[in-house]
Amino acid sequence: MGYKHLKFPENSLFLVTGGAGFIGSNLCETILSMGYRVRCLDDLSTGKQKNVDLFIDNPNYEFIKGDIKDLDTCIKACEGVDYVLNQAAWGSVPRSIEMPLFYCANNISGTLNMLEAARQNGVKKFVYASSSSVYGDEPNLPKTEGREGNLLSPYALTKMCDEEWAKQYTKHYGLDTYGMRYFNVFGRRQDPDGAYAAVIPKFIKLLLNGETPTINGDGRQSRDFTYIENVIEANLRACLAPHEAAGEAFNIAYVGREYLIDIYYGLTKALGVDTEPNFGPDRAGDIKHSNADISKAKKLLGYDPDWSFERGIEAAIEWYKENL
Repeated sequence: MGYKHLKFPENSLFLVTGGAGFIGSNLCETILSMGYRVRCLDDLSTGKQKNVDLFIDNPNYEFIKGDIKDLDTCIKACEGVDYVLNQAAWGSVPRSIEMPLFYCANNISGTLNMLEAARQNGVKKFVYASSSSVYGDEPNLPKTEGREGNLLSPYALTKMCDEEWAKQYTKHYGLDTYGMRYFNVFGRRQDPDGAYAAVIPKFIKLLLNGETPTINGDGRQSRDFTYIENVIEANLRACLAPHEAAGEAFNIAYVGREYLIDIYYGLTKALGVDTEPNFGPDRAGDIKHSNADISKAKKLLGYDPDWSFERGIEAAIEWYKENL
């Protein structure tokens, strides 16, 4: 199905927080291509200036350099906005274990500021990034909303808090909120650098550079890797979702189960290299297996992802070949 046919009122204004980041910049690009207006709010702490520069000449695009930890900034950013796509957050489970106070301030208080700013400005829909990490140590597969385990990291805790705050804003203040529990998103513009980079772009860059990637653990951990196009669709569908679906969180994935070691060897084959990986220790706070049940998102949002892992990884490899 995709999202190309989705329609919003003429001249609709979308606020994308974290719009200079990986998911945020892809949302900005898509919404602009559909002919709507985009305001991007980002403090560039993890987002990239080059992602802002992509759209700066578009008359429908506005960039605000600002921090969601500042309520006044959030209130100004929400003025006249129809839809908020709140992607601003710091990711990485290991980093959250090292920086719990910052994660609380940024991911919880920052999101709460955005909820309040959206409420004060009469925003129609508030769609925000949650995470599959909220399932914690719940062992059953597939992961199903309402069946969560013990949280394994401060990062996971921040996302669960965001969901609970959003629920309160729907219940008490009538703000339609929709949580996107992303499952291992990958695709164009995902940063391959840094100690906490996502595994797919990191592997691709190292292999293209003739270096040897390190796999944490034995490589038998599995993930429901989700191509960026499916995430764009989910966010836009949430903006059109009925009030009855508000106050809920939804699994956003393709419903695949890929083992890290298989992905690694698939990448070496696709890139034409013959490099054996190094193996390192398991990462603290990581979930061993992750696979999503998306029936709730299908039913309540009309979410119908059409980018398989195979199709997505092909597109991602081509993008990195051209852009690294």
